[in-house]
Amino acid sequence: MVDIVELDKSVEVAKRWVEKADRDLLSAIKLLEENIYDYALFHAQQAVEKYLKAFLVSKNRPLRKTHDIGWLIEQCTKIDPDFSKLYDIGADELYPLGIEVRYPTSTEVLKEEVEEAIDIAKKVGEFVKRKLSFA
Repeated sequence: MVDIVELDKSVEVAKRWVEKADRDLLSAIKLLEENIYDYALFHAQQAVEKYLKAFLVSKNRPLRKTHDIGWLIEQCTKIDPDFSKLYDIGADELYPLGIEVRYPTSTEVLKEEVEEAIDIAKKVGEFVKRKLSFA
């Protein structure tokens, strides 16, 4: 469990989470271009996870080590009920799929699945950035 960030530092830490999320999204796009679908999907999932964590940090909420996007959406929804809209775009469905693809026992990832995951990550990023006053 990560300690609660001091309030005056929470915005700076949240900005770093957004920067990391943006880099994950860019990585997903580049990997899709190279037909590396499993890791493209993983990075799309990671982008969504980090955007949500950025919002929580910006509100000075404690984080736990988790990839569970549904849990993160629930935590964000407790602060801002608008976050429940992320279920409508299927953001929560990237977990556990986006994590499982890293292992050889996972099923094959299709290009269409990656394109959808990237689209979801873009929408979550835009949504969260609108909620953050600094983004």
